[in-house]
Amino acid sequence: MAHEAIARIESPDAPAQQIVAPHALTPGRSSKPADSDRDYTPDREEPYMATDTIPWRLRTMLDPFVALSVAASVIERVRLGTSTLVAPWYSPLLLARSLTGVDVVSGGRLITGLGTGWSPEEYQGVGAPWQERGARLDECLDVLEAVWTTEPVVRHEGRHYTFPAAHIGPKPLQRPRPPIYLSGFAPASRRRAARRADGVPPVAVPVRGSSFDPATVINQPLREVRRLGEAEGRDPAGIDAILRINPTTESTVPEIADIILRTGDETDTDHVFVDFVHLADQGVDQALELLRRTMELSR
Repeated sequence: MAHEAIARIESPDAPAQQIVAPHALTPGRSSKPADSDRDYTPDREEPYMATDTIPWRLRTMLDPFVALSVAASVIERVRLGTSTLVAPWYSPLLLARSLTGVDVVSGGRLITGLGTGWSPEEYQGVGAPWQERGARLDECLDVLEAVWTTEPVVRHEGRHYTFPAAHIGPKPLQRPRPPIYLSGFAPASRRRAARRADGVPPVAVPVRGSSFDPATVINQPLREVRRLGEAEGRDPAGIDAILRINPTTESTVPEIADIILRTGDETDTDHVFVDFVHLADQGVDQALELLRRTMELSR
């Protein structure tokens, strides 16, 4: 996936649920998508590390903050998101600064997607302990909240991170802070999302010969996170979902469009994006053409 970032493009007259598409960020070329309104970047330290089964498209990846900064500079109304940053790899203070920078330079358009990842080898590569990933994400959320919403920021003495009281600026333009979406597949992750997230990012994979079930993929998991959130004293209506569609090399545009349409008709999720990386193997133009075809069918 050399020099690619995930993007989302939508026509101005399309329904809100029609959220799709990747565009490549290639050296010397700005692939400015017309009528865009969301742009997502993935996060991989070394995609799939050194196994021989790595899809070639995932063997090279831009730093997500670089990709988002480039996107912010070439498109003016796009919401910028991460899907998904592996938060335990980062110093929380540096992560807060990088995310704040994206929100500020984009005029307040950041959507923060965080998770713990799935690859122990990637943790080894960045020198972070795999066994502490959940606890480090929890503490990272504490630090982000403090840095983004208080001034001055009080001294932090946590299990994994310590820093003195400080004046830290600028603050994000969004108030009280940019929205945070937490991956919620495992039970512990769902409980964390219920306590702390603005939403969750379920994933749909179009599979040839099988039917997409919105209840199983979106409604049931979201209902569970909302139930857990209500038990924590939260308003369940304050927790929503952003659906990520991950087509495979065998997925077709009509199958992708069907998922988008059924999500709009059968759920209360109005935010969907499509990662075309496995289909767009011929570069920017093919990716944009896939996007246009998908949007035409899902209107």
